[in-house]
Amino acid sequence: MTSPTTAHGRRTTRSAADTRARILAAATAEFAERGLAGGRVDRIAAAADANKERIYAYFGSKEGLFDEAVRAIIGELLDLVPFDALDLPGYAVRLYDFALTHPNLVRLGLWYSLERPSSLEDLPQAKASTARKVESLVAAQRAGAVSDSIDPHRLIPLLLGMSQGSILLGPTPADADEVTARREALRVAVARLIGPDG
Repeated sequence: MTSPTTAHGRRTTRSAADTRARILAAATAEFAERGLAGGRVDRIAAAADANKERIYAYFGSKEGLFDEAVRAIIGELLDLVPFDALDLPGYAVRLYDFALTHPNLVRLGLWYSLERPSSLEDLPQAKASTARKVESLVAAQRAGAVSDSIDPHRLIPLLLGMSQGSILLGPTPADADEVTARREALRVAVARLIGPDG
């Protein structure tokens, strides 16, 4: 791969940071679609316009690249949707909307959970995100705004599963009316789950 030239004829080189960013973007797409086992470094290199040697130099191995791709997006995956313990039905609907508009991020998180069982929860960003959510839920339960019949540590995965399950396990809704119907069904289901008699 040759470097572009400037107007004065001097060769310029792409920065290491730019190359890493392109590789991570290509890896996110590749691993989201095919997982770690099915992902191919040569496809990632071609999509990133980088050579395989650079990938191994930066990330060590395909496994290292997979782990780094997840670490790079984990904050966005966990915290881009603001958590509101006092409006869990609304939070669940926002998670659903996020999954609709960011399917690659959601699928990559799912692949990571399958390929690295229990490892997602052990990432520092994941631990911190969960701790903040649990703290908010405990306060909401003590205030009587959320049923305390479900432990907060169990309630959070339930919300994620309800919000993302229909997208991950079935076809994407074909029309806006079906999206609206699913959003409303999710809102009602979560409201019943966390209500005073939940």
